[in-house]
Amino acid sequence: MDLGLTGKTALVCGASRGLGYAAALELAAEGANVVLCSRTEADIRAAADRIHSATGARAAAVAADVAEPESAALLVRTALERFGALHVLVTNAGGPPPGRFESHSDAAWQKAFELNLLSAVRLIRECIPPMRQAGWGRIVNITSVAVKQPIDGLILSNSVRAGVIGLAKTLSNELARDNILVNNVCPGFILTDRTKSLFDSRALAEGRSPEEIRESVAASVPLGRLGEPRELAALVAFLCSERASYLTGTSIQVDGGLLKALM
Repeated sequence: MDLGLTGKTALVCGASRGLGYAAALELAAEGANVVLCSRTEADIRAAADRIHSATGARAAAVAADVAEPESAALLVRTALERFGALHVLVTNAGGPPPGRFESHSDAAWQKAFELNLLSAVRLIRECIPPMRQAGWGRIVNITSVAVKQPIDGLILSNSVRAGVIGLAKTLSNELARDNILVNNVCPGFILTDRTKSLFDSRALAEGRSPEEIRESVAASVPLGRLGEPRELAALVAFLCSERASYLTGTSIQVDGGLLKALM
């Protein structure tokens, strides 16, 4: 299937590893130019080099923290300077720390808001003008299955990521006339460093080993295993493509059947 991404330019956040890296690799494999960002310069440059070596695609690396107000403008400016246009945005940021409601201060809530919601607001704001100029745009937010089925012990993520869904649904209506489509992907238990860290925290709290936690979580998934980043990345690439031209305002989980709701 030709996804129609050859020559398009995509900005992918949190792309040095995990879900962001997998998404950037998939887009590059489909012929897109990619601008990658993460906080650590050495890590993001290494990721860009790996993607270029694996796909031959042009890959630009930018060290930036999406929670910082000036990062969005820097990233979009880099995309325009390097590739002359911007067609795709994939928002992605590490989740806030686990914990029950009583364990989080106002500062923790503010940090989660800045990282997981306001970062998406700023990035989308900067991306809309070049997408309008191109007459074509795709915005995909990597969120969590927790926006549909809250996960115990992740109240910050459950709360703040739900705001991204409301933002995206509203924008899908506002931007439709500009041929800018806005969708969300909702990973379940995908084997990333973030997931491993959550398993470690839960293991410490419950007096069990991380391996026991991983096995119990995998057993709760109907497919009987954790997901791989590439399995989420395939959906991201499709939603960013020409073939997804009548899909906007959706939130699609990639969770091995974990979600129990009908919708």
